[in-house]
Amino acid sequence: MTTDQDTPQSRLSDPTELVPELGQIGGALFKATGNGAIPQTTISLVQLRAGQIVGNTYLTAFHAGNLRKAGESEARITAVASWWDAPHFTDAERVAFALAEAVFTASPHGERVPDELYARASAHYDEKAIATLAVALGQVGFFIPLALIGKPLPGVSPAEQWRD
Repeated sequence: MTTDQDTPQSRLSDPTELVPELGQIGGALFKATGNGAIPQTTISLVQLRAGQIVGNTYLTAFHAGNLRKAGESEARITAVASWWDAPHFTDAERVAFALAEAVFTASPHGERVPDELYARASAHYDEKAIATLAVALGQVGFFIPLALIGKPLPGVSPAEQWRD
């Protein structure tokens, strides 16, 4: 959406003003994913990959920006899109990426998260960590409709993302 001056704008005004409970939900999800069971870097990398999978520039720019602010290298941020053959990731991060791929990509072969993938995840993460990773993926999943429908502006401060 654009204004008469051709200034880009989101489609919606700030959703936290439209639905005030959204702030509490977002805060609870942030708290749950920050419980220490999974390194925050892994959560952010996986959330970046989820944004890429769903093809949303806002989510991709948001999570890449968070990684940059946290001091993550450009090589690792850039390589998330092709994680399977990039030398920059640990085996634990790779299985987290594989879970994100399985959750956000339809499978023509039936079950999205087969027992083999769960077993690989279990080799790197305990049950609390796997549940936390699932919540981290769900956190992105929760905000996908707002990102796609509301079309917030990527790469700007939260105060500037939504139209007035």
